[in-house]
Amino acid sequence: MCTCVRLWLLLLVLHRLTLAAGARRERRNVLFIMADDLRTSLGCYGDSVVKSPNIDQLASKSQVFLNAYAQQAVCAPSRTSMLTSRRPDTTRLYDFKSYWRVHSGNYTTMPQYFKSRGYFTTSVGKIFHPGIASNHSDDYPYSWSIPAYHPASFRFEKQKMCKGEDGKLHANLLCAVNVTEQPGGTLPDLETTDEAVRLLKNLANDDVPFFLAVGFHKPHIPFRIPQEYLSLYPIDQMTLAPDPDVPKSLPPVAYNPWMDVRKRDDVQKLNISFPYGPMPKDFQLHVRQHYYAAVSYMDAQVGRLLSALDELGLADSTMVVFTSDHGWSLGEHGEWAKYSNFDVATRVPLIFYVPGVTTLHDWLGESAFPFIDVLTKSNYSFQNARVIRNVVELVDVFPTVSYMAGLRAPEPCADVSFQEELCTEGDNLAHTFRHRERGEDEEAISFSQYPRPADAPQVNSDLPDLKDIKVMGYSLRSWDYRYTLWLGFNPKTFQVNVSDVHAGELYMLADDPGQDNNVYSDSDHSVIMKKMASLPHTVSLQMRMKLQLLYLTAGMKTKRGKA
Repeated sequence: MCTCVRLWLLLLVLHRLTLAAGARRERRNVLFIMADDLRTSLGCYGDSVVKSPNIDQLASKSQVFLNAYAQQAVCAPSRTSMLTSRRPDTTRLYDFKSYWRVHSGNYTTMPQYFKSRGYFTTSVGKIFHPGIASNHSDDYPYSWSIPAYHPASFRFEKQKMCKGEDGKLHANLLCAVNVTEQPGGTLPDLETTDEAVRLLKNLANDDVPFFLAVGFHKPHIPFRIPQEYLSLYPIDQMTLAPDPDVPKSLPPVAYNPWMDVRKRDDVQKLNISFPYGPMPKDFQLHVRQHYYAAVSYMDAQVGRLLSALDELGLADSTMVVFTSDHGWSLGEHGEWAKYSNFDVATRVPLIFYVPGVTTLHDWLGESAFPFIDVLTKSNYSFQNARVIRNVVELVDVFPTVSYMAGLRAPEPCADVSFQEELCTEGDNLAHTFRHRERGEDEEAISFSQYPRPADAPQVNSDLPDLKDIKVMGYSLRSWDYRYTLWLGFNPKTFQVNVSDVHAGELYMLADDPGQDNNVYSDSDHSVIMKKMASLPHTVSLQMRMKLQLLYLTAGMKTKRGKA
């Protein structure tokens, strides 16, 4: 009897392994979920304050990339870069005012690629940045099988919808509301979830595979959210950022003066001096409270969406990808919002649920994603050994999603690829799903960048128009370092002058994880610049910065050894 049981168990294991191996190459549906301005303030990323049980539940059955970075910390450039798998210097989109297909190249997008392979593709909420950046159509009909859906209530986001202490409505930053009193009795992300669930119901019995992209607007400002979510974060339990002051060694060109936050009615009343004047501490606590509440509100919408996927029997055939366009500073370095090259602005969550790969079929019939009401049960213990600690980038998403869904990943781009419609400037991360991470990979690098109009902060430093860009901050992030160079940039020719160094930043992450102590000036850069000048002009900026970082850190290690 014992032998029979053992044999049965062995056959069952072999059967499950066979299913898992086959599942890796069969075509899967894709549910692509993107939050707006979400940093890694999630329980599954080690944040002890936030309450994000539904996303944590997803992460527990997924592969979680702990160090994923956006290519530019602002909406339109980042989303265009991720969805085309081209860096901002290839899309040539650094602001909100051009459409890449006519501005730089007719690049194939991720949903367009799936559509060309027989998928039904559709967008709900904010996926592409609306407006000129996506041709006022969310790149329809190239990327989508049907026109993109935007919630009708979003048109009220920039209007005076926030009740102030005077009883009047204002365009505030802090905007917790009674939903029943809002136009239509709803909010954009509530409408987005309703529409996405409706689409899933229609797609559930269709033989055509689908690529459904769902973009939530929160935690983007204003924090116009249901007021009940504030109760999750009592103000007397909120704390300030661990490093709320502007670092003395921070170059002025690197500072983000958070103008979009300053323009809100409630912030204007504070009369904060420009550009470095600190926000009052009590108001900082309220901003942090509202940001976290917005994350929990968004988490609830993700939970509604995933539970519907599960209830419709699609969890075993649908890959779920969850990410964000970039992070958001919550007072670190005296900064708020995005618009910088620091980790808090560029680091994003990146979570892949791949049925048959990150989790096996549940033979007991248990629900994969039961909805967790964050207002009544906010804690979820995240436990998952499938985490990747090495650095990855959002340009890696397109090739990885394609391959893990069962399609062929786009080929790597040539050094100059403006004429290539389909290629990737990222890496296919499929190998990370097959092999356990063996430790630190010093070769794993992420590149981000941010433009500035001048060496000192001014009112358009956060988001300069292309014509006003004079300096480009290129930032390299490795396991041990963040290295940034602010270089002269010509917006007419899109050329960077590698010898025109306006400022530099170097952070040693082992001793300075918050990136507060810039040690760039501790080294003699004249020798390095001479070495760089001898390199052929064909050597890419990324390779130059890698070599410079090697020289810099080798010199510092030598000095420390002598000391």
